[in-house]
Amino acid sequence: MKRHLNVQLVDNPLAQETLTILRDRNTDRANFRKDLTLLGKLMGIEITRTMDYVEVEVETPIGAKSKGISLRDARNVVIINILRAAMPFVEGLVEILPETRLGVVSARRVEEGVAAPDYRFKIEMPYFRVPAIHPEDTLIIADPMLASGSTLLAVLDGLMRSYSPKRVIAASVVSAPLGIERVNALYRNVEVFTAAVDEGLNEHGYILPGLGDAGDRVCG
Repeated sequence: MKRHLNVQLVDNPLAQETLTILRDRNTDRANFRKDLTLLGKLMGIEITRTMDYVEVEVETPIGAKSKGISLRDARNVVIINILRAAMPFVEGLVEILPETRLGVVSARRVEEGVAAPDYRFKIEMPYFRVPAIHPEDTLIIADPMLASGSTLLAVLDGLMRSYSPKRVIAASVVSAPLGIERVNALYRNVEVFTAAVDEGLNEHGYILPGLGDAGDRVCG
């Protein structure tokens, strides 16, 4: 896994093969969902590699002592599911982090069509339901696309007014440089985990080469 600044690139070969399948316009809905779930699992594994743990000692069935670890941070996780596209992605994350507490945010752009020159979109969040987030928690905001950063920043604004978690992670499949820069400029503590940093955005604010509209490809 490559790291630079606050971006952690999940670049193991299985993750990159899965990303290739997700990019392919010929991947049908069932396989898009399946592989988005798989990438969520792989992302979860990479996130656990960066978590704090404590050393423990256990007794084996034959009465011998063995030293090991307890992944303490994995039991203090809140995942925010950004509807719609994140549903299969979150399913994969939860399989790796089964003790996760879940929040759900419905977010959509107000503007349609060609994007404004600065790619700053107004975001509506008609549903915002999250559990309490504690100082020892790792907060993971899951959205397959980190494009202009408008959605992620709107969600962060809604959360950071009330909570101060131990860590904040933005988990995405593909990201655009502009979105990463905007998030890092306003929330320097946010760590971005992504399988790819793509070239940029088109005139509609979609990531190039990207995945297309991930919500449409998940839901039809």
